Amino acid sequence: MKIFSAQQIKNCDSFTIKNEPIYSLNLMQRVADSCVNWISNKFKEKENFYIFCGNGNNGGGGFALAKIMYHNGFDITVFLNENENFSKDAASNLKKIKQISGIDIFDFNDAATFNFKENAVIIDAVFGTGLNRRTNKKEVDLITFLNGVKLPKVSIDMPSGLLADQMITDQTVIFKADETLSFQFWKKTFLHPETGIYCGKVHILDISLSEEFIQDEITSDYVIDDLLIHRIYKTRSEFSHKGNFGKTTIIAGSFGRVGAAVLAVKAALKTGSGLTFVHAPKCGYEILQTSCPEAIYLYGGENHHDRFQIDHDTVVGIGPSLGINTDTESAFLDFLKSCDQPMVLDADALNIISRHSQFLARIPENSIITPHPKEFERLFGITENSFDRVELAREKAAELGIYIVLKDHHTQIITPEKDVFYNITGNSGMAKGGSGDALLGIITSLLAQNYSSKDAAIFGVWLHGKAGDLAAEKFSKEAMLPTDLINELGMVFKSLA
Repeated sequence: MKIFSAQQIKNCDSFTIKNEPIYSLNLMQRVADSCVNWISNKFKEKENFYIFCGNGNNGGGGFALAKIMYHNGFDITVFLNENENFSKDAASNLKKIKQISGIDIFDFNDAATFNFKENAVIIDAVFGTGLNRRTNKKEVDLITFLNGVKLPKVSIDMPSGLLADQMITDQTVIFKADETLSFQFWKKTFLHPETGIYCGKVHILDISLSEEFIQDEITSDYVIDDLLIHRIYKTRSEFSHKGNFGKTTIIAGSFGRVGAAVLAVKAALKTGSGLTFVHAPKCGYEILQTSCPEAIYLYGGENHHDRFQIDHDTVVGIGPSLGINTDTESAFLDFLKSCDQPMVLDADALNIISRHSQFLARIPENSIITPHPKEFERLFGITENSFDRVELAREKAAELGIYIVLKDHHTQIITPEKDVFYNITGNSGMAKGGSGDALLGIITSLLAQNYSSKDAAIFGVWLHGKAGDLAAEKFSKEAMLPTDLINELGMVFKSLA
């Protein structure tokens, strides 16, 4: 799914109105209808809805929503800014609800002294994607007050005060929604931690905007959706053997930290690797042979890696708990000099490179690196926020010819072409040591199975998150383990098949 800027979304609306054709007022009604269906299903037991409407088209949609919900039997109260001039369509819909005696209308200033009922929902339709100015004091006071009201909150289009595609300033006051109903598209700000925190759960509602515009409009930002995953996923031929599914070599582990190797290897096996090798110190031999009997052990040293002897026809995933012992560091840098095939690098492999930045250029083209924000910072430098971090990642991916999997709540895959793919599977239960080791194993296994680097990174991150969601559903976010995530990979593949 493409992610568009605020201007592109506005252009899409205009193109739809002109070419469908449809009156703008009717498109606003289509928006309201989609919201009514969702809200009515979500809040069946609620009786009172307090709808706060701005003077633009988002407020106009709020007025249309108020009218439909009133006729559907709900108690509706509307709040607006009486001193503002309304857009043409908003004024038209406001006129209609003023003719309904059962809908009470109040000014924004009245909210602070209003007696809100308990069995109620607050609906925010003050600002939408079109916000292009600073909020005034009256609006700031309203949003600040509403954020303190203990009722479920729904934002229409996006939380008021938030911009669609820009970082916020420290002084910005933003409505904090429990649910956000967005139309046709994800917005970039929904996907970054500094801004996405205001959105609660995001729901994308289809309002039939022009497919022609969406297909032809150019963007470099995408959300990984099911359609993309089904295009990437390769079903297995019945007439195949282990040689058809690649050779994966996981290089990981050191004394006291062999578990990382176990997790990476198990994830690679569960993702379908034809032959799987684990290159680890001898101290982990019994652990690995017992816990991962399907994998072939390769000697890497006694208590830490001091050599890397790898077949040329295998795909390497390297880094989990490798350690930064002097011998390990030296052997790894020598190994990197000799490599020319794409590999997957994580954790201590990246930490070693960050201490020898000249070796960034030694990473083979089309390799995949999987840093968390601190590892990214050590590799490429400090950025002020996650928006700037993505832009720096675009530059570095293009400069080095590699794929960067920037781990976050919504992990980003950045390509050498400077495209960014945001992942929307996964949950906070995966914020545990070992989850990244599993991700390395998954991506390396896919790369070994002849998925392209781009597809291995996108599919691998999605698989990882989807399995994490199944594990959280079964065990809870608190109790789920990375091992549980790995064990759910089979269910994800079953759902794809």
